[in-house]
Amino acid sequence: MELGRVSTAMVTPFSTTGDIDYERTANLIEHLIANGTDSIVVCGTTGESPTLSVQEKEALFKFSVETVNKRIPVIAGTGTFSTTETVKLTRIAEKAGADGIMLVAPYYNKPDQKGMYAHFKHVAGETTLPIMLYNIPGRSAVNMSPETLIALSKIKNIRAVKEASGSLEQAADIISGTDDGFSVYSGDDSLALPTLAVGGKGIVSVASHIAGKEMQQMIGAFIEGRTEQAATMHRALLPLFRAVFYAPNPVLVKYALEKIGVETGGVRLPLTGVEGNDDAFDQVWEQYRKNLHIFN
Repeated sequence: MELGRVSTAMVTPFSTTGDIDYERTANLIEHLIANGTDSIVVCGTTGESPTLSVQEKEALFKFSVETVNKRIPVIAGTGTFSTTETVKLTRIAEKAGADGIMLVAPYYNKPDQKGMYAHFKHVAGETTLPIMLYNIPGRSAVNMSPETLIALSKIKNIRAVKEASGSLEQAADIISGTDDGFSVYSGDDSLALPTLAVGGKGIVSVASHIAGKEMQQMIGAFIEGRTEQAATMHRALLPLFRAVFYAPNPVLVKYALEKIGVETGGVRLPLTGVEGNDDAFDQVWEQYRKNLHIFN
């Protein structure tokens, strides 16, 4: 499951009427490919997946695969809190031509470690696609332990994890306990560089919508041994990493995309607009733009 170093958890562009806007989606995909994205995740939580119907997800999977046309991998977010529904969505993604799937930890029903292992093992047995697991206790209310993730990594088609627990200690434990063919990606932009430092593969990013090239340069500097330069780049990007979450995701990353001329529309309820957060974000944005001289 080769996702590269920077994978973007893609927003879902909407029209003024709140429908998926496929022209804007095509433009967004082209922008991401041109600006440092090695792969995309479609219909993840940044794509407002809880508000998308099964029919909308199926159409977006197909459209994204066709638009990308094998230039980069397309990963379909098919995880839900229902094992049966997750299998159904996974089969839809497989039929649409997705290169892999991402499975979030079942949310709301709060399974224990035994339940999570059984859930992911069952889904893995129902598909031939490579799987990235997604550990995000802040949204799912459950944390997959390193022991559970290490056990799941022994299943042939479970090949990566988007680790968003916020714990570098947990990331390091997973890396230590899994084989070289299993990849750990940071799910937090602010931990991209620290995760690389403990042996991680890369980042599944939100900020790469607007700073993909700069993130690639930061990662490249680290891999090439220019660690001080990478650290300087990380510190320059850190305020932006924080700022895109001043409001619930993806409100502010869509606002930022508009600033650079990439129209993705608004968000669906229960999320609302940028009002009340735009001034604070604008201040960070201006500083980020001033710091671009740091990057090659």
